[in-house]
Amino acid sequence: MDLILNDRLCVGIQTISRRTEPAIGPWLPKIDDLVSFVELVDRSGYDSLWVGDHISFPIPIFDPMLQLAQAAVVSRRLTLGTSVLLLPLRHPTPVAKQVLTLDHLTEGRFILGVGVGGEFPKEYAACDVPHGERGARLAEGVTVLRKFFSGEAVTHHGRFYGPFEDVPMQPPPRQQGGPPIWFAGRRAAALRRIGRLGDGYLAYVITPEMYGASLATIAAAAREAGRTPRPFGTGHLLFTRLDKTYEAALDHATETLSVRYAMDFRKAAARYCALGTPQQVADRIREFHAAGVRHIVLDLLGPYEERRSQIEWFASEALPLLTDLRAR
Repeated sequence: MDLILNDRLCVGIQTISRRTEPAIGPWLPKIDDLVSFVELVDRSGYDSLWVGDHISFPIPIFDPMLQLAQAAVVSRRLTLGTSVLLLPLRHPTPVAKQVLTLDHLTEGRFILGVGVGGEFPKEYAACDVPHGERGARLAEGVTVLRKFFSGEAVTHHGRFYGPFEDVPMQPPPRQQGGPPIWFAGRRAAALRRIGRLGDGYLAYVITPEMYGASLATIAAAAREAGRTPRPFGTGHLLFTRLDKTYEAALDHATETLSVRYAMDFRKAAARYCALGTPQQVADRIREFHAAGVRHIVLDLLGPYEERRSQIEWFASEALPLLTDLRAR
């Protein structure tokens, strides 16, 4: 199928609760911190707020669905999404109940981003899920979700899930057909899966050129699957750091990402991040828009204490540079 893209650029923020890393002592976030943060993102003019997912990770991380449920009470405008939920680590039936609940708690402003992860095999072992089955489990899990999104009683006999017969789940989704399901992935097999099953594509750690090539692979797989042309969401999680110079931004990005992923991230940061002055960062976002991205999700890097100032700085000086793309 042809991928029908909305031409307007949307800009969101990644992660609600985060602590400075490296850090010592207990992490005790407050409800007021979340409320203040969501209100800041909302009034600063961003379009969405996203949360990632890991069961086990080198730094502290909360459950994404619970965070979004709390955030939904604060903002009546922002789209909320998972970027991304590691669906293979969970049975899809209780996930369907969580997703349908969030679809109502957000009044239909929820996007379900899903992926396989895999960088940390121990979290798969801890969940009794074979690491090599994660792609197949993702595909079947999405099939189960969509059955429950129908609002009808569900029967499923699969390789990993079921058999179960005539299981109702109420209420039906707020959004017709259920929340859109955007898939993450970089490898060819994952991109073909998106073409067969996805309502959208949510990428990270790729270049604009790689993004454009990925969309071509997704579109070809959709045509091969005989899918009817339909609107398709295109997102990209973009590691971003504003600073007075590119080099200063690169230093901050390297420090943050090297701790987060327990590896030296400097070369990858230079290749994949949006770094530097507001103009440099806006130029990088324009490259992604030209490649087909319509929803940029900013993961603003650096110490937690600087996060609010980064959000405000981007809103005041980088967003205006993208006005033409956001007004379409």
